[in-house]
Amino acid sequence: MILNDITTTLKAMIDIAIVWGLAHAVLKNLKDNVKMVFLLKGIIILLIVKLISDYFDLRTTGVILEYILTWGILALIIIFQPEIRNALEQLGKKQIITKHRSLTLDEREKVVYEMMNAIDYMRKSKIGGLIVIEREVSLNDYIEKSKTLDADISSDLLISIFFPRNPLHDGGVIIQGNKIASAGAVFPISLNGKINKKLGTRHRAALGISEESDCIALVISEETGKISIAIEGTLNYNLSLDDARMILIEELKPKKELLLDEGLDDQDERSADDNEEK
Repeated sequence: MILNDITTTLKAMIDIAIVWGLAHAVLKNLKDNVKMVFLLKGIIILLIVKLISDYFDLRTTGVILEYILTWGILALIIIFQPEIRNALEQLGKKQIITKHRSLTLDEREKVVYEMMNAIDYMRKSKIGGLIVIEREVSLNDYIEKSKTLDADISSDLLISIFFPRNPLHDGGVIIQGNKIASAGAVFPISLNGKINKKLGTRHRAALGISEESDCIALVISEETGKISIAIEGTLNYNLSLDDARMILIEELKPKKELLLDEGLDDQDERSADDNEEK
């Protein structure tokens, strides 16, 4: 009897854990997918209206909503098939082993140095560009559809790729580790309604790919020469060269090093407090 109770309890706990895990994964990906968020809001609004119509016995409204909810799910699956597929792909990509690896301090410094030299030249010359740095989430789907390079990072190569009239200058460059993986990559455009309408395609593409993955997307404006960085669906606009460099250095740090830095900061604060008490 006791064994049966334990088994039942374990089954219930496993069941709840699986449901919680799936719900957490779906919600985590939903927040970065603007279309799916709009879809979810629309469904919630329809359900609220349906509850109100049932409460006040609004028969005509209730019948219409029943038809919408019955057949609307199938229609939404057809209409939003690309977004649903993308969300499922993102769930899978989180578990895929990518070419991403933690760079050594020297490698990080070289990557940042070469990139900043290129960005400095491009902003002064008003050469537009989009550079996307892969982190944990794989960008192989975009690499496969673009021009594969697999070349060492150099400022000269980056400048030549984005130089006007170059066949690849309209697309984006993808960086994996300390290599330029590909050029001419096309990224999804963000549909975030809060984006400034003055921002061009490159900025919207940077936001779009940052909403779908954990990458770092750098943009150099062709019109103004301003530098922007998109991370996790947030665009840091009109950055100075030093600000952009600091963001890159910080974001490219491996997680273990970040935790170590935080621990050292805490120790420094405690030491400072102790000195003040003395």
